[in-house]
Amino acid sequence: MPTSSHDRTAQTTSPISASLFPFKIGLFGIGLDTYWAQFDGLEERLKGYLQRVEDRFWRPDVDVVNLGLVDSPEKALAAGHRFRQADIDLLFVYVTTYALSATVLPVVQRAKVPVIILNLSPEPAINYAWFNQLNDRTRMTGEWLAYCSACPVPEIANVFRRAHIPFQQVTGMLENDPEGWREIDDWIEAGRVVHIMAHNCLGLMGNYYSGMLDIYSDLTLQNATFGGHMKIIEVDELSALREAVSADQIHERTHLFAETFDVQDDCLPEELDRAARTSVALDQLVETHGLGSLAYYHKGSGNPANEDTMSSVILGNSLLTARGIPVAGEYEVKNAQAMKIMDSFGVGGSFTEYYAMDFADDVVLMGHDGPGHIRIAEGKTKVRPLYVYHGKVGKGLSVEMSVKNGPVTLLSVVENGNGKISLLVAEGESVPGPILQIGNTNSRYRFSLGARHFVQTWNSHGPAHHCAVGVGHIAAKLAKLGALLNIEVIRVC
Repeated sequence: MPTSSHDRTAQTTSPISASLFPFKIGLFGIGLDTYWAQFDGLEERLKGYLQRVEDRFWRPDVDVVNLGLVDSPEKALAAGHRFRQADIDLLFVYVTTYALSATVLPVVQRAKVPVIILNLSPEPAINYAWFNQLNDRTRMTGEWLAYCSACPVPEIANVFRRAHIPFQQVTGMLENDPEGWREIDDWIEAGRVVHIMAHNCLGLMGNYYSGMLDIYSDLTLQNATFGGHMKIIEVDELSALREAVSADQIHERTHLFAETFDVQDDCLPEELDRAARTSVALDQLVETHGLGSLAYYHKGSGNPANEDTMSSVILGNSLLTARGIPVAGEYEVKNAQAMKIMDSFGVGGSFTEYYAMDFADDVVLMGHDGPGHIRIAEGKTKVRPLYVYHGKVGKGLSVEMSVKNGPVTLLSVVENGNGKISLLVAEGESVPGPILQIGNTNSRYRFSLGARHFVQTWNSHGPAHHCAVGVGHIAAKLAKLGALLNIEVIRVC
């Protein structure tokens, strides 16, 4: 996503995963030690293939632990211990040639992380004419073994099934295979997001919106499914932090507002100062507790300080969301998780719900009050004053934006009533057209099912009424995320 001036906000919190516990990929190749003395050069050739895979794996925020060629059960057991000591998050098994399943099972059993089998041919095809003219049966067999990556995969798959080890696989070519490498990259990206969620600290500030039964969450189930941890935070703490914000800090933050947002002329200076004070305090709160996401709601009625705080959070929460700390209103914990997932994939993750349908244009109107993910906005996000927060206490400034026109993905984290979590996913398109200019996030979405059938199908799976929207089509990545977390992924379109 493009950067903008709001990225100059104080980067007070670094993700734990990027500092203390980097995301690590384990990689090893498999072969059979008996072959090396029989076929001159085969071992070094296969090691070269493995090095090419490792070279493709390296990228920012990813460490690769490559243990080389494992070619015996004894080496397999040692490799399992080394991977476990290295604290890897994801394990790739590169099948270079035929190998015993006994060279794989001990590694995976000991490593205890999700495993992906790479069945990558070194070339699109064997050169049959050249091969058959070698006139050296030993050399011919060595060449054949260099192309034999597909041979042991059924054996490995059978053993994994019988050992109750879930596995994934990618079948393709070592080079010049965009489809195969796109799939591998998606697995790495999904693994990185699993790692982020496992180390994320989700702040819970305030309480539920009374009567919204669908948004009430099982916090233990959320932790058990995604990992991470949660901190209960008092609104009083944020109110206290506001009192210590200086005039200079307020001035600097209002200047940032002017750079970042399209502040409308009817926004009063005192309201901008009030929002700036709260925004600075929110940054301090995030730093104090090491938050990577936040779910909040609090009326503040009966307590003037808290009402002042909670009626001035929208701009500050929008800035936090834009810098990778998504903030979900109405204490919607499930949607804070969905927003964090989408943002970790680099596609945004804005808080939304559908609220009306346009049957004339066959689109669904979606948006929400409160903060938006301004980095995925179509144009500059407007700031407007609201003289009443509908259904809530107080008044103040709000943001008005539409999600960038083009492909989008919706994600809902669903607690399905049987003690499990599932991911509900839909791909669509954000399309231009008239929106309601009421100081909220508003967008028009078109789906391949059509508006009527999309809404009915989405509803049939029983999600909460909130979801997260991000730019681009990432249903395939979300499916891989679900596979790594061992949770169901339901794709509507």
